[in-house]
Amino acid sequence: MRDWYSIDGAPGPLGATWIRDEQAWNFALYSRHASHVTLLLYTANLTTPIRELRLDYTRHKTGRVWHCRVMKTAVPLARYYAYRVEGPFSPAEGLRFDSQKVLLDPYATSVLLPAGFSRQASTGAGSNAGRAPVGELPQDAPQFDWGDDIRPHHRHDAVIYEVHVRGFTKRANSGVSANARGLFAGVVEKIPYLRDLGVTVVELMPVFLFDPEPGGNYWGYMPLSFFTPHHAYTTAGSGIAANNEFKAMVKALHAANIEVVLDVVFNHTSELGAEGSIYCYRGIDNSTYYLLGPSGEYWNDTGTGNVLRTAHPAVRRLVGDSLRYWVQEMHVDGFRFDLASIFTRNDQGVIVRDDPPIISELSSDPCFANIRLIAEPWDLGTYDLGRSFPGTTWAQWNGRYRDEIRSFMKGTGRVADVITRVYGSTDLFPDALADAYRPQQSVNFVTCHDGFCLYDVVSYANKHNEANGHNNSDGPNDNYSWNWGNEGDVSASPETLALRRRLVKNFCCLLMVSNGTPMFVAGDEFMNTQGGNNNPYNQDNDTTWLDWDRLQVNADVFRFFKQMIAFRRAHRSIGRGRFWSSDVRWYGVDGAVDLAESSRSLAFFLSGASEGDDDLYVMINTYWGDLMFTIQEGRPESWRRVVDTARPSPDDFVEGGTPLNSSQYPVGARSSVVLIRPRQP
Repeated sequence: MRDWYSIDGAPGPLGATWIRDEQAWNFALYSRHASHVTLLLYTANLTTPIRELRLDYTRHKTGRVWHCRVMKTAVPLARYYAYRVEGPFSPAEGLRFDSQKVLLDPYATSVLLPAGFSRQASTGAGSNAGRAPVGELPQDAPQFDWGDDIRPHHRHDAVIYEVHVRGFTKRANSGVSANARGLFAGVVEKIPYLRDLGVTVVELMPVFLFDPEPGGNYWGYMPLSFFTPHHAYTTAGSGIAANNEFKAMVKALHAANIEVVLDVVFNHTSELGAEGSIYCYRGIDNSTYYLLGPSGEYWNDTGTGNVLRTAHPAVRRLVGDSLRYWVQEMHVDGFRFDLASIFTRNDQGVIVRDDPPIISELSSDPCFANIRLIAEPWDLGTYDLGRSFPGTTWAQWNGRYRDEIRSFMKGTGRVADVITRVYGSTDLFPDALADAYRPQQSVNFVTCHDGFCLYDVVSYANKHNEANGHNNSDGPNDNYSWNWGNEGDVSASPETLALRRRLVKNFCCLLMVSNGTPMFVAGDEFMNTQGGNNNPYNQDNDTTWLDWDRLQVNADVFRFFKQMIAFRRAHRSIGRGRFWSSDVRWYGVDGAVDLAESSRSLAFFLSGASEGDDDLYVMINTYWGDLMFTIQEGRPESWRRVVDTARPSPDDFVEGGTPLNSSQYPVGARSSVVLIRPRQP
């Protein structure tokens, strides 16, 4: 005799679950305010369902979850599913039900976008049948062969490389197979390059399925589903085969000892504001999923028209279930949370700094004990960098590092600020009894996808975003950048081009000798350019597709990045698990460090004895003229010069170092020098 849940369905797990023993599907959908829910089952014809099952709340609802069980023998041709959800339409109360809309299951682990997919069809009144995203029914299928997959976990040698899957290999000159360009498969083909470069963590810009229609979603920060890979990054497009392409990429990266971190967007969705689309969340239970004002208006601290209501238990569950799925099923190693300050909002939109529920739940979940949790600790209304962000064990993108290191290299920053950032930003991540942070929690970066790439930082004084369609009004105005006398490359003199090369190497050098976790964006290592566009979120073209010809043209810069990454990884005393404390001493050109506002020079000594490592001596000159530094530690003959960015390649980095014969060292204008003193047996 069948149990009741085998007849009426069970309220968990949410989503569509294949019950192999019963050869049946269980469907479960959360909706607090719905009056009726209808399950739609389809063949390949998505215009007309082959079966509509209207759920009876007396049989098919438990608490706030609607559920049912469907035997496969009853619908043997079914391949896809969706819902229609009925309820009141009262925007002032936050209710926006539309019984004509076909709605995607928020928990669908595979999503089909039909050939007639249309954002417009899901906007406004009328049916979107045949043009709406639908879930694919799970079926019996061979399990993906993970083999002996082992998750790498890098600590002192963690170097994060931010990658846009499509832009990374889309150009023909990327060197990958034509049928792999711009796909997960293209990343796989580039693994030998990644290993040669030496990065140990690949952070992928959004790969959750996002709204694919043109007009501003190239970056992927407009999510449609939180459980399925973006269809356009796979050859299969959807289904188990598409999911397996993502898994194959992860498995291959793991085999190369490279971690996979996903940039995830749980602060808003692609449904936009009140006039936006009804794909899923808005039509299922608008006031549950979105943060609303007293008159039902959408909050907009993301700048995208809506804010997810992550203080609500059902939404917190959705986020947690999604992350657990990507960890357990897809084997990813971490997450970078876009606009993570949204997580501090309560149900009224008020900031809660004392353990917001979603941050507490994710921080304490054993599933994430060895998974990287990285916050972008701000949104349009809040800047929570450092101790202000309540995720005390999370890492954070350090925007202060970016701004202050750029300012110093430009020649306008303060030495005191650089000392603080290189030390590990203990002002933001305090080493105190009450909240003992570690320097690795500071993700140090000079560039990321958002803003100028590194070459453009040293080539443009102003943004050039005209192609984005906003009259150059989008993107930040203050980039702490400079063009050194010529905007862009047109008519730039050989002297200017050489200076830019040196400055790029300076940024790389300082990033790799700073305590914390370094990160840079793909293409910086060969001076890729976006032509001065600092917000190319809608540029799916040569502006954002990496130009791999520049790898050959700028082979010396690539070599320098590669050597500096290897240097950092080899010297564990740099990225140690604690602040440098008494092991570091700060100096100036010929003695004590000069902290004056006009100072443009800095040196520091880092003892490696406590880590069983070499000693380091770093000298930085951002002044426009050469400066003669006096080495303040030890005998000159004990030191070896490894780095001098004023020297031409290959003398800019000499592996093993060149012995010194004097305590005086001339540091060229706008250049950096690194010395090592080999540890004694």
